[in-house]
Amino acid sequence: MKASKINTISATLMMFFISILSTSCSEDKKIEDASTKIEAPEMDIHTAVLANNLEVVRQHIEAGTDINSKEPFNGATPLISAATFGKIEIAKALIDAGADLSIKNQDGSTPLHSAAFFGRVEIVQLLLEADADKSIINNYGATARETVAGPFEEIKPVYEMMKQQLEPLGLQLDMTELEKSRPVIAMMLQ
Repeated sequence: MKASKINTISATLMMFFISILSTSCSEDKKIEDASTKIEAPEMDIHTAVLANNLEVVRQHIEAGTDINSKEPFNGATPLISAATFGKIEIAKALIDAGADLSIKNQDGSTPLHSAAFFGRVEIVQLLLEADADKSIINNYGATARETVAGPFEEIKPVYEMMKQQLEPLGLQLDMTELEKSRPVIAMMLQ
């Protein structure tokens, strides 16, 4: 991988890291149904995803919070974050609630790109069952399949950098498991 691509990915990840740390808990959206008001919880939906707090995510869904809202720095939606961080139950809840499967973050990645790249086999399967578009191309000119089709050793330094930068936010990457899951995901995305 060219140094410029690694630097671009590194810069994007740093912006993502900064944005997660600076996300405010100011989503206080409310909806009304016939006779009751449902208020969104104090914890914002992006923080709830990273905290793996399914209950708060469900409360946001019930309150009518925009489940496709993007965090300001890298444009990740709650579903993209769930895919990235391997939050299977949250991803399922967001998909079931009608989250946009084709929305892109700032690097052009969809939830399917993120799930594939980070080796999240179960989330890739959920997205495919929900008819996620496999043909969408990110800003690097790659489909979700193409993000996992190359040799692992070439991309391993990128994974190691991401693990180092995002581990404080809960990113778990097992390099052995990731190396095994990439070809499986590539086959799933044919």
